[in-house]
Order: sequence, then structure tokens, then C-alpha cells
Amino acid sequence: MRVCVIGTGYVGLVTGVCLAHSGHDVICIDNNEEKVKLMKSGQSPIFEPGLSEIMQSSINAGKIHFSSDLAAGVAHGEILFIAVGTPPLPNGESDTRYVEAVARGIGANLNGGYKVIVNKSTVPIGSGDWVRMIVLDGHAERQQSSGEKASEIATQFDVVSNPEFLREGSAIYDTFNPDRIVLGGNSEQAIGMMKELYAPIVERKLADNQSLPPVPVLVTDLSSAEMIKYAANAFLATKISFINEVANICDRVGADVNQVAKGIGLDSRIGNKFLQAGIGWGGSCFPKDVSALIHTADDYGYEAQLLKSAVSVNERQRLIALEKLQQALKILKGKTVGLLGLTFKPDTDDLRDAPALNLIEQLNRLGAKVKAYDPIISQTGMRHGLSGVLVETDAERLADSCDALVLVTDWQQFKNLDYAKMAKLMNHPVIIDGRNFLDPTEMVKAGFQYIGVGRTGKN
Repeated sequence: MRVCVIGTGYVGLVTGVCLAHSGHDVICIDNNEEKVKLMKSGQSPIFEPGLSEIMQSSINAGKIHFSSDLAAGVAHGEILFIAVGTPPLPNGESDTRYVEAVARGIGANLNGGYKVIVNKSTVPIGSGDWVRMIVLDGHAERQQSSGEKASEIATQFDVVSNPEFLREGSAIYDTFNPDRIVLGGNSEQAIGMMKELYAPIVERKLADNQSLPPVPVLVTDLSSAEMIKYAANAFLATKISFINEVANICDRVGADVNQVAKGIGLDSRIGNKFLQAGIGWGGSCFPKDVSALIHTADDYGYEAQLLKSAVSVNERQRLIALEKLQQALKILKGKTVGLLGLTFKPDTDDLRDAPALNLIEQLNRLGAKVKAYDPIISQTGMRHGLSGVLVETDAERLADSCDALVLVTDWQQFKNLDYAKMAKLMNHPVIIDGRNFLDPTEMVKAGFQYIGVGRTGKN
């Protein structure tokens, strides 16, 4: 099928590349000329394991192209994905102006032939009908400015909601091995085309385990599909906040949250995923989506108290590492603190709403010198948003002359560092394990004072 993906951020680029790898004819549109030039050369503007390889393969096969020409993209695609950002506004509401601009642009460039317009961006509930209205407005504005005769464009497209459930660092795997595919819409023709688009994925032709049963496809209405995305992320964020609250109680009563999480995770009603206690959640999705759902509830006269509490717990949890540093070092002014990891999670270069940024800000405020080492950030030289921190090129340089280390991101590489050597390089060999990622016994053997989150110090 012919596909156009508008917006080559994280979701858009992964979607376009994976659909091209599935055999479809894809064009990705972005208004950033430098970014388009980079992608045309076969280079990905984002770090995601496996993305560059299948991107280059799809370019070589002639299955994917990149352009800044929206009109060409609209003309090409039978299915048009809107995949631009919806960043949060200061009040928590989603900023939908980029979605509006794209929808208006699609309308201005519709020239006959049936199209399915897909909301892939995470948009407020009710945006499907709103996008349809904006597309019609864009088409009417073009007709008015050009003097064209009015046409029945309303019958030539339908809007579908197709939320994404990708995890940064595992997005390629998640695309080809999804738990479910959600399609929201009321047009049988549009839903039929979306099912055809996803048939290779539904039938597990690209899955790691092709013997599994077909991927469940949930067909529902537009508003329910939009709500599913928000509800899923809000639930997962709340689950993390719950185990973090339990960890804080464990710290006070002498229980070990890792053992508690294992015990409750064995309950099939609860499950063991997203029960990893630490210094809180961040990234581009959870904070934005939970805030947007709270804002939507407020708009309709309901106070989402549980979600507000999940956010409150998370905000406090980000300062847990700071509290533990103060307990270990007392005064932080004049001390040097090293951060192991900067990104909000491993296997990504994403710093959006990363807990590390809060730590840097607070440590600077308290007069500490802050250093950091991150496997991706240190390698790429990215420094945007990292004022007040010295980014080192390796872990041993980080440890040199530090009074304490804080493990912020659970990169797999951090399991195998030479901690014994690092401890000898430090003024005070203290480590705050903000992800309960390291083996306490091994860290003590290496010479560290080990401090976890809600842990007794045992495995």
C-alpha cells in the first residue's frame, strides 16, 4: 500500500521505517530540511536500536523516501499518518497546533481519490472529529483562495485513530511484536484498509516468534481509541508510583522492596511488569499523557484524584536520591556528585523530562559540583539542556574525585563497570542506586557504601 507519514519524530520515523520494512511504499514528510537531508543520506536523527539498519535496508530497496513536500506526500498516500508532536502546555493540556497545521495542510492538498487520515499522534479525546473539521476547513480555504468550484471532498476521506504503544529502546521489537493493534473509526472502508496495512504484522510475518497466534486487533470508536492510549500510560505510571510509595515505606520498616515486588508480581492479577522501584518515571509519554488526562477530566468536571496523586508521588520520588545523598554526606555544598546515566531510560538518547535533570538542578542549587557519564550522551556530544553538569567520556573519569555516585539510568553496561577501581578513585566511595539495578553484595565487596531505594542491602 502507499503510505505517507507526516512528522519524523520518534513515532513517525519508527512507523514509517517499519511499514516500509513490511513491504509498503512509504514517503515520510518533515518540514525540517536539514533533517530530511540527513534521512535521505540514510542516517537516523534519533537513536533507537535497530532503526538505522532497517532504515538503510528500506532505502536500498526503494521502499521509503523522505521529503519536505507535503503536497507530494498527500498525493502519494492512500493512508496518511499524522505523527507530529503534541507537547504539554504549562497547564498540562496537549499542544495540538502541529496536528492542526498538518490537518489543514492535508485538506489544502486533497485532489480526489479516497484517503484514510490516521491520528498516530497522541491527541486529546475527541480529536478525530476535530481533525476531520480542520481538514474540511483547509480544503474550503484552498477552494476559496483559488476560485475552485466546491467539491464533495467530505466523502473522499475518513479519520481513524491508531494509537501507538512503543517503548523507547524497544520500538522496533514492539512494532513487529505488538500486544494489540487499536483502530478507532466508524468507516468500514477505512478500517478495512488499516487491517490490510497491518496484515503482515497481525499475521506475525515479521515477529520474533512467528508461531504465536495473530495479534489481537481491537476495532472501536474514535473517542474510545483515543482514551485507550491515555488510560494505558496513566495506569503504567500509576503502577510505578505505587511501587515507589511502597519502597519508601520499606525504607522505614526494614523490608526489601525488590522482594515485595517479586511477591506481589507473582499474583496473576497484578503481574511483575512496571514494579521496579527507583527515582521515578519521565520521558516523552508518561508525564505528558497523565497530565493531559487529568486536564481532560477537569474540563469535564471531574477531579482525577488518583492520577494527581501518582504525579505527586513521582515528583517527590525524584528527590529521593537527593535525600539519600544528604543522609550519607550531610552537607552537599562543595561536594562532587557523579551521575551514572542521564537519559530517562536506557537504550535511548531521550532527555525529555528525565529525572537526571531534576537532580542536576537541585544539586547545583545546593552548591554541589555535578559530573555525569552516559553511554549515548557522552558519545554523541549532546549538551542541550545540560547546563550545570560536566559530561565525562567514561565511568572512571566520572568517579575520579567524586564524593558519591548516583545510578540514574539502568544501562546494561553499568552492570559490568570496574567498580573496585572506581571506588579507589573517589573521595568517599558512596553509591546511591536509584534503580535498584546493582548487586548490593558485590558493590560492598568493591569498596562502596551501597544505598538502594527501599532495599535492606540484600539481593
